Amino acid sequence: MIHSEEEEGDILVFLTGQEEIESVERLVQEKLQHLPEDERKLLPLAIFSALPSEQQMRVFAPAPIGSRKVVLATNIAETSITIPGIRYVVDSGVVKARTYDPNKGMEMLDVVPVSKAQAIQRSGRAGREGYGKSFHLYPERDFWKLEDSTKPEIKRCNLSNVILQLKALGIDDIVGFDFIDKPSRSAIVKALAELHLLGALTDDCKLAKPAGEQMARLPLKPVYSRALILANQFNCLEEMLITVAMLSVESIYYDRREKREEARTSRNHFVSVEGDHLTYLSVYRELDEFLEERKAENSEAKAEKNMRKWCKDNFVNSRSLKHARDIYRQIRGNVEQMGFNVSSCGDDMLEYRKCLAASFFLKAAQRQMDGTYRALESGEIVHIHPSSVLFRSKPECVIFDELMQTSQKYINNLTRIDPLWLAESAPHHYKTDE
Repeated sequence: MIHSEEEEGDILVFLTGQEEIESVERLVQEKLQHLPEDERKLLPLAIFSALPSEQQMRVFAPAPIGSRKVVLATNIAETSITIPGIRYVVDSGVVKARTYDPNKGMEMLDVVPVSKAQAIQRSGRAGREGYGKSFHLYPERDFWKLEDSTKPEIKRCNLSNVILQLKALGIDDIVGFDFIDKPSRSAIVKALAELHLLGALTDDCKLAKPAGEQMARLPLKPVYSRALILANQFNCLEEMLITVAMLSVESIYYDRREKREEARTSRNHFVSVEGDHLTYLSVYRELDEFLEERKAENSEAKAEKNMRKWCKDNFVNSRSLKHARDIYRQIRGNVEQMGFNVSSCGDDMLEYRKCLAASFFLKAAQRQMDGTYRALESGEIVHIHPSSVLFRSKPECVIFDELMQTSQKYINNLTRIDPLWLAESAPHHYKTDE
């Protein structure tokens, strides 16, 4: 409607994520075929965080003469970037945000309504270079029901890392601490309980020595810090450093809907039947080998170019993988300063998987009779995400790193484990018969 009836100027559409953006992009292409020949000059472009940098840059280039751009974006285009030429904004009224339910102990990626401040910010994108219009896909009465501003992150995230740092600073009265935006009591209590289970706090909620102090020194989520400390004992610290680095970045894979099958075929040689964590190890190591083979003959700039080509050929997000390599170097330096020996388990992945079970025991799920999974900590019924390498194999028991909610609850970043390992790693938390 905007393209057919409004004056010249590009369009910015706010959507929730890659899947929705690709669906709308396909719909725009289909609808264009039904327009008169002279009205088909509409160029759909996508921008979201998992998109490779070179493709993100396309949205900043002017549209060809006589054409109009329609930029399909996530909330990355709200404040992080300004796209020239935008005169029209379409606001879906929703955003994908991380939320945390302390009662279930679950961190989720959920689609939630925007706040009034976000809606106004989105409207403002239309008037940067002159007169513009904003279209909101919800009635005005719904706008007045929205929250005034976005809920502060401290009120919608797992507080375990915040509390661990406060404990390390010698602040013991967490409930009485004067937060600028005070989180709920239940969130504080849940974080204290989680830190105790992870071995960071003693029974009387003091910082445990040495584990709690070591975990506080690492710039990571407490569960990742625990994984590194345990990996030092399991002699698989090298593998766990890579795993933690890969889990700390945006999705390392990138594939467009129309090339999904081609991408899966291309990445088959990475896949481990034991799960996603071992697959990430394969991706990281294969790139390392590729760069090592060309190290002698290449300058730093050439190495960067080679890495981008390798990533493109294997449908891997080069920016995410580069970030993971930077994180690996940083946390490797941290653990070496702490006196840890960075050893590798080689091809013996059994110890590594046992270490994963001992580290992520709070995020374990067991298969049910109907093929769904029950998260053992919260009792939630969940499903394996289609992007996981374990999607079709349905193992009896898994540990996971991420829970996402769309129409159903999905778990992602999984590894197959033996249920008995949970009883060994957390005997007071899981009974053997579970």
